[in-house]
Amino acid sequence: MTQPSSSAGHVRAGRAPSTPRRHVSTTLSLYLARHMLNSVGLVLAVVMGLVLVVDLIELLRRAAGDDVPVATLIGMAILKNPFQLQKIAPFAVLIGGMITFSRLTRTNELVVARAAGVSVWQFMAPPVGVALLLGAFLVAVFNPLAAMMASRYESLDARYIGGRSSLLSVGPGGLWLRERLDGAPVVIHATRMAAAGTDLGNVTIFRYGPDETFRDRIDAARATLGNQVWHIENAVISAPDRMSERAETMEQATQMTREQILDSFANPETMSFWALPGFIAQLRDAGFSALQHRLYWHSVLALPLLMTAMVIISATFGLRFTRRGGAGITIAGGVFTGFLLYFLTGVVYALGQSGGLPVVLAAWTPAGVAALFGIATLLHLEDG
Repeated sequence: MTQPSSSAGHVRAGRAPSTPRRHVSTTLSLYLARHMLNSVGLVLAVVMGLVLVVDLIELLRRAAGDDVPVATLIGMAILKNPFQLQKIAPFAVLIGGMITFSRLTRTNELVVARAAGVSVWQFMAPPVGVALLLGAFLVAVFNPLAAMMASRYESLDARYIGGRSSLLSVGPGGLWLRERLDGAPVVIHATRMAAAGTDLGNVTIFRYGPDETFRDRIDAARATLGNQVWHIENAVISAPDRMSERAETMEQATQMTREQILDSFANPETMSFWALPGFIAQLRDAGFSALQHRLYWHSVLALPLLMTAMVIISATFGLRFTRRGGAGITIAGGVFTGFLLYFLTGVVYALGQSGGLPVVLAAWTPAGVAALFGIATLLHLEDG
């Protein structure tokens, strides 16, 4: 009678002491996600407040001596703030993730969860989901709003402080160039372009007087940019109350240079994520390089992956606080990793803008490398 009991006891004693893995409950998932969202929101609020103050101080410095209302400068700083948020968001996720994981580790909540059979990958799923959703929101919803506000900021900057004003616009109807010569506006339209906008076909030039009244119009087959002059071929000059005149060749003075034309494109940061593909196609049709705009579009598209990578990296540092000690060193390591990634991202983007790397590779490499680094490090710490 006692033998079966002894055998059963022997079987129980021989079982592996490991706790079976369990699924994360909905309550625990929401709890982890709420902690992550609160930490990231707190970091974003603090950092964006500091950025707003720094931008306002810089605007006050630039506007020194100009009669610009302080309220206008404050409004400009606010308009610039959403664009800055997009750049800071991945690093806010890194710091917020470190705060979340370290807090839950210090209070032994994650220790209890792991003792109950929840793996590190399972309790990381809710914070990763928060990062993915936040990244998708920034790309699909927040980016168009930030682009609109950044465009308004640049317009006010050019008006009040003397920032760069765009001379060029590209649309389905062709290329438009605008400038002022001795206070008189000149508008150039062309339906065909070559040589980065310096060789125009099917050209129409509208010339106005200093009081902005229409003076005359020039229709020409071709116009090429020279040294402070447009060389115009097969031109027809039309003016109010005057017979049209023809000229095989003529010249139109200009202050434009090739570099100014190239630099006058709409800044990609001032364009909505959804509008960029169409604008890139228009640039290509116009014979311009859309490298900078393509690189920016892909970098915005890669934002959810980069934010996910930041969560994984934050876990490799945040989970070590109480288990390994040296909280200060761990925090410094996480911050250093963020700055190192920021620096490497700038280097890779510079290579992409110069054509040294393909656009897709330059835009997606930082996010991909960060994700692989975080996964490899976490595997080494937790399973290795």
